Amino acid sequence: METAPRHTMGDRMLRKEDGRFIRGKGNYVDDVRLQGMLHSAILRSPFAHAKINGIDTSAALELEGVHAVITGADLDAQGLAWMPTLAGDTQAVLATDKVRFQGQEVAFVVADDRYVAQDALELIDVDYEPLEAIVDSRKSLEEDAPIIRDDKEGKEDNRIFYWDAGDREATQGAFERAEVTVSQDMFYPRCHPAPMETCGCVADYDVSTGKMTVYMTSQAPHAHRTLFAIVSGLPEHQIRIISPDIGGGFGNKVPIYPGYVCATVASLIIGRPVKWMESRSDNLMSSSFARDYRMTGEIAATRDGEILGVRSTILADHGAFDAHAQPGEQYPTGFFPIFTSCYDVPAAYAEATGVYSNKAPGGIAYRCSFRVTEAIYLMERTMDVLADELGMDPVELRRKNFVKKEQMPYLSVMGWEYDGGDYDAALDEALRIAGYEELLEEQRKAREEGRIMGIGFSTFTEIVGAGPGKKCHIAGIEMFDSAELRLHPTGKAILKLGVKSQGQGHETTFAQIVAGELGIPAENVEVREGDTDNTPFGLGTYASRSTPVCGAATAIVSRKVREKGKKIAAHMLEASPEDMEWTGERFQVKGSPDRGATMEEVSFAAYTN
Repeated sequence: METAPRHTMGDRMLRKEDGRFIRGKGNYVDDVRLQGMLHSAILRSPFAHAKINGIDTSAALELEGVHAVITGADLDAQGLAWMPTLAGDTQAVLATDKVRFQGQEVAFVVADDRYVAQDALELIDVDYEPLEAIVDSRKSLEEDAPIIRDDKEGKEDNRIFYWDAGDREATQGAFERAEVTVSQDMFYPRCHPAPMETCGCVADYDVSTGKMTVYMTSQAPHAHRTLFAIVSGLPEHQIRIISPDIGGGFGNKVPIYPGYVCATVASLIIGRPVKWMESRSDNLMSSSFARDYRMTGEIAATRDGEILGVRSTILADHGAFDAHAQPGEQYPTGFFPIFTSCYDVPAAYAEATGVYSNKAPGGIAYRCSFRVTEAIYLMERTMDVLADELGMDPVELRRKNFVKKEQMPYLSVMGWEYDGGDYDAALDEALRIAGYEELLEEQRKAREEGRIMGIGFSTFTEIVGAGPGKKCHIAGIEMFDSAELRLHPTGKAILKLGVKSQGQGHETTFAQIVAGELGIPAENVEVREGDTDNTPFGLGTYASRSTPVCGAATAIVSRKVREKGKKIAAHMLEASPEDMEWTGERFQVKGSPDRGATMEEVSFAAYTN
């Protein structure tokens, strides 16, 4: 009898989740239809900075099909006009005294359908008094700049934070001794993650049980449940977050947005489910942005290209509210201290100033591990400037300054420990794959013909797998993750996770981990995630952390199940557990390969004996 392939890690297999997607059977938030469900729309400010003198909602309320029009004043009366951010700041749910960025939420309309809700927005009359807007972070620091967060008592400027790391004096000494120094100013402009699916939710408050269920586009359902409890005052066990299929996240679906809170409040007030889904323009205008760093990079070196010191200065624009998602208050710039990267740098120093501006909130970790992209761009661009100044091949300059294999484990001057790596070997392989020598020859010929041809080159070490430990947390909760595994009598498995896929392929990857540990086919492992009532607590999916952290939890829980299985197999085979061994596919008695049991057989015995 031919056995089914197990499809463990590294094996090629069809992605388990793709069948429903290519057949149009995905289940997204906008697919949620509940009995009696109402729809909503948000009125957004046309001004980047303006005082609100008054809001007249009477005409909108008279429109047939409108159930409620909620303003900042309504929320303020309930103590819900402001909410905490992941960065420990506060953010307006609906504007009360003034708006601070174009697209800021001003009013929330609930109606029979989304079209009536949109029509009602046009009937709301807001008396705005435009104010000077700051859209350049450098102007935020000017003495006569308008104070954006004047809601904060005693706030006299637009600074959010000042941060530095490294050894300022040692780095200054390196620059004084250097034979060559280079400096480069850079602007990494603001960008938007723009996931295929916009943000949205369906809030459903059950009056009979006091339970609030929120179907939402969440990269971190359990963390969002905790934040909802903090904002709403509802007990955490009375809140259920369900994150169904998610059409991309890229950091955009980590923060809590006002639309989520407003839909929840509306459902509480009206007693019916309320759906809120962003339009594409709403998403691009008002949800969280990334980057927006003005940076200066400097390198001190010898004439033969040995780096003596590096330093950087950063001006970070976080928008009107500091809602950045970083791994703890000690990292307002995320993992920017990794900027020395894969280089053996004897002295380094970095400093950063964060400021408010009249832009939508920024600072999310778009497609990187907490600002690593900005840090590496700074270092690599400055390395190219140094190579040009010295007349060196950019590749050889980097190779010369690599942390060497024999230096591992290596502790950088910025405090990061590198457990291992052979950067020279990796570089050689990358050059071979890219055909670097051929590219150089092609470049030479192009220049002879008067054509410009550049060769882009970058090397870096990225931090991934932000996990448990005092160094990393979200809202004070250490960034651990969890996995629960149960085998049924026939050996089929259900794995429950604390993370949430937005297209990464968790249903395949995590099933392969279980398959590799238990010797069962990956096709026989069902992966469940995204429902806080039915999955273990975890901090979610972002910053390249799901597989390193939750994957590790999956491997560990699988080994615990296997260890239990060994005892059962020993009983089945009338042997001592110490005499059992695992082959990767089944248990067998040491020295007697004909006496064995698969995990399926062990599972059946566990339920029937």
